[in-house]
Amino acid sequence: MDLTLQPARVRTETEDEQGLLVFADGALAAVLVRLSAAHGEEEGLWFLEAGFGRLASPQPPKFADLDAAQDWIARQLAPAPPPDPRQP
Repeated sequence: MDLTLQPARVRTETEDEQGLLVFADGALAAVLVRLSAAHGEEEGLWFLEAGFGRLASPQPPKFADLDAAQDWIARQLAPAPPPDPRQP
């Protein structure tokens, strides 16, 4: 899977504007926003502002850095392993 990040300004209800559009194999999969000083100790973390398909989440995660965010996205979008025919 090819993940591509494209910088974008994002309008939020707080001062958070630094964002990234995340494309998975050319399709928009998520929007990440870097948390501003308005979030206190969480300043600088990346937040899943919007996730589409399997990335949609009722409790969007926060990530320490972009590597962690990309790892999580890749895991969520990875194909499920085929069922084990030996299991009932």
